[in-house]
Amino acid sequence: MFHQGTAPLLVSMPHTGTHVPADIAAKLTPEGREVHDTDWHMPALYDFAKALGASLLVATHSRYVIDLNRPPDGASLYPGQSVTGLCPVDTFDDTPLYANKADEPDEAEIARRREAWWQPYHGQLRAELDRIKREHGVAMLWDAHSIRSVLPRFFEGKLPDLNLGTADGKSCDPALAQQLLDIAKQAPGHTSVLNGRFKGGYITRNYGQPEQGFHAVQLEMTQSSYMQEHMPFDYLPEVAARIQPTMQRMLQAMLAFAQAQAR
Repeated sequence: MFHQGTAPLLVSMPHTGTHVPADIAAKLTPEGREVHDTDWHMPALYDFAKALGASLLVATHSRYVIDLNRPPDGASLYPGQSVTGLCPVDTFDDTPLYANKADEPDEAEIARRREAWWQPYHGQLRAELDRIKREHGVAMLWDAHSIRSVLPRFFEGKLPDLNLGTADGKSCDPALAQQLLDIAKQAPGHTSVLNGRFKGGYITRNYGQPEQGFHAVQLEMTQSSYMQEHMPFDYLPEVAARIQPTMQRMLQAMLAFAQAQAR
């Protein structure tokens, strides 16, 4: 789903999709068909973004079909650490996604999925960033994610609530990144970090080119900040309302930075 806004900001939601085509779903385990590792309820959580004038790009298909935040060649973004692939074969809990190992996607199937779903998402993302840059002189990209707060496969203990990633300072202006962290640190009852365990995935790293006027930031949020982390994965509006003002301030800071750059 794509919504074109009027401001120099694009909010990308590559992991919020839940659709799994029937031919793929038939090969998954029952747990796999429940798509547990979705970034649930992102459009609801960011329901204020359209009023800010932001463009929105929202994935429809599950990350179990293809992960839109991985490089097209499937290279690891965190060498030496446990990660899931371009077409995942296991869950975040390290359990198999496919009922039979023989049904795991081979190179031809990965190529099919890449052409069908990865390329259109990234084609739209690239086109919208280029349009924004032409119209405003600068383009801001916010890559919106969420994850369970406790996942031993990927990190020890409980994850900070607001994980800002700028590819270790390469994907956006460092002063802007610091401003965003300062805003995050003021969120009552929430913890935050910049370039901790999550530094930004392929989208942040590939499209963030500050020297060319493209500034990209990833926010990986704990799902406990706005929803029920386990089935049925309910959205909790009263919980979300505590963190949404901070999120809105961060997006407003992105827009203020863009306006300053365009002067």
